[in-house]
Amino acid sequence: MPKSILDLIGHTPLVESRTLNTNPNVKLLFKLEGHNPGGSVKDRAALNMIKSGLDRGDFDRNSKLIEATSGNTGIALAMIAGSFGLNIELVMPENSTKERIQTMRAYGATVTLTSVDVGIEGARDYAEEKVKNEGFISFNQFANDDNWKAHYESTGPEIWRDTEGEVTHFVSAMGTTGTIMGVSTFLKEKNGKVQIVGVQPTDGASIPGIRKWPEAYLPKIFDARKVDNTLEVTQDEAMDMARRLAKEEGIFSGMSSGGATAAALRLVDTLESGVVVSIICDRGDRYLSSDLFQ
Repeated sequence: MPKSILDLIGHTPLVESRTLNTNPNVKLLFKLEGHNPGGSVKDRAALNMIKSGLDRGDFDRNSKLIEATSGNTGIALAMIAGSFGLNIELVMPENSTKERIQTMRAYGATVTLTSVDVGIEGARDYAEEKVKNEGFISFNQFANDDNWKAHYESTGPEIWRDTEGEVTHFVSAMGTTGTIMGVSTFLKEKNGKVQIVGVQPTDGASIPGIRKWPEAYLPKIFDARKVDNTLEVTQDEAMDMARRLAKEEGIFSGMSSGGATAAALRLVDTLESGVVVSIICDRGDRYLSSDLFQ
């Protein structure tokens, strides 16, 4: 039976590190979210936010939708909104890679670029103003329970199933925190001893997809009790590891995946045994115009 493109979201591969992991007593597994049709882990949250919102009647084809994004969520929303006949405006900083901007427009979204000086926080402020003053409706992924529930319902169960319940540690970059919140909730229900490790940038580091939010912008879906440990990575660490993933593991991904992998390897070196799962959240082809692979 032919599937729609939306049926291909989820069920992504879990593969073992062949070279980067040098601890023979620990398995390091990569969850390859770039295999989603929109190219990132954000396909899961975008689909759940759109389908659940439509089911509740929060919006319809006549609604004016808007969302601030650093990139991957915007691509996912553009792809899925288009398939439902929805109109959406996506707001992102003007220094976003041209691949991301062009991909969103290819899917039919309106893309608004905000000043690099105000960053993603400024994009969020712009979207909120249009919600308040111009009748737009925002998914507000930072406060939308449909974001983390997508991972509670799909990503977490897939990891549990594919490791046959043997996962001991889960490592994820933290942006909107939807992935880590949903996976943590599910895995902790299955085994309260599973350790959840969040990855943040060091002060001053700029790593797309990983944020250390100012208190005023901290995602409302974030619950610090669901994260057992937080590791910080530098921008150079994230970039170097993204390059090593491509060259040594054949895994082509973005900088945030490099950051998560750097943290995961640091964790693996401290363990006597275990099964560590780390999220590879997207594909590297949307960073080719940046200096990541130069």
